[in-house]
Amino acid sequence: MLAELVALVMLTALATYAVLGGADFGVGVWDLTAGRGPRAHALRGRLERSMGPVWEANHVWLIFVLVACWTAFPTAFGAIMSTLYIPMFLAAIGIILRGSMYAFRGLAQDPRHRAWLGVVFATASILTPFFLGAAVGGIASGRVPLGNAEGDPITSWWNPTSIMVGALAVVTGAYLAAVWSGADARRQAEPELAAAFRVRALIAGIVAGVVSLAGLAVLAEDAPDLHSELIGKALPLVIVSMLAGAVTLALVWRRMLGLARYASALAVASIVWAYGWAQAPDILPGQITIDEAAAPTETLVAMVVAVVLLVLLVGPSLWYLWRLAGAGTLSHDETPIEEAGGRERGTS
Repeated sequence: MLAELVALVMLTALATYAVLGGADFGVGVWDLTAGRGPRAHALRGRLERSMGPVWEANHVWLIFVLVACWTAFPTAFGAIMSTLYIPMFLAAIGIILRGSMYAFRGLAQDPRHRAWLGVVFATASILTPFFLGAAVGGIASGRVPLGNAEGDPITSWWNPTSIMVGALAVVTGAYLAAVWSGADARRQAEPELAAAFRVRALIAGIVAGVVSLAGLAVLAEDAPDLHSELIGKALPLVIVSMLAGAVTLALVWRRMLGLARYASALAVASIVWAYGWAQAPDILPGQITIDEAAAPTETLVAMVVAVVLLVLLVGPSLWYLWRLAGAGTLSHDETPIEEAGGRERGTS
């Protein structure tokens, strides 16, 4: 019972990271495709004001999932990390690169330097969720065997299921970022930016839906066991995700971006929960169950106590941070960094 509880908490944290971290990574798609000129500066400025105050906090959820898996399910964690070390390493490099480039871009004075730093930031923002999704796809498709480095270091994550999940992670992130940035722009009385992100949200939402439906076909061929469970016991959650995605598009179409933010979050979180429910009771499909991989009871009890303390102590702080960021309280400078840098040199 304790092992299942910890696994459920981990799955919830993973869903939270898929939503909050996904929206954070999704900024890179729109930053990279914003173009040049005043309109591009305004778009990037809105992206930074929407995601800037909370982008570091979002990684708390990923760190929690990794630490919880290491502590509560050490056998599974060892197998996962020793087999999927390539995508996990590349994802870690991507997180470091995007964070450092984000910081350096705000300090750069030369427009060319800012442009290149922006390209690296955006590229890392796109590749990182792909590699994380590819790792999840490798686990879900049963390509991570028990033991130390027993799985193939390449095909474990470079396979049809992994590529599909990685692509889905990228497009859903772009979809979330567009919806949320559009909602923030509307709340801050920026109608032109709200309209621009509305179009992007509609496009990204349609693409995400197409990738999701195509993904079921991929799973039917490459991971039939997972596919049968998704359209079996996990089907209610898949339907919730599809309905939430459709509602999001309808709300965005009607320019109700504030409500669309919550519907989009539900759409993404539901598909993560569906994946977890489809895989249960296995933690490594076809290899070991949650109970078999669990640490001793004493460790699980300590883990549950730590989670309760985390919720009580850290939860309110994160909630308050997101509330301040959403209200624009933390955005003390509403000038995009490209324009600010130009004015400091007297060129704008």
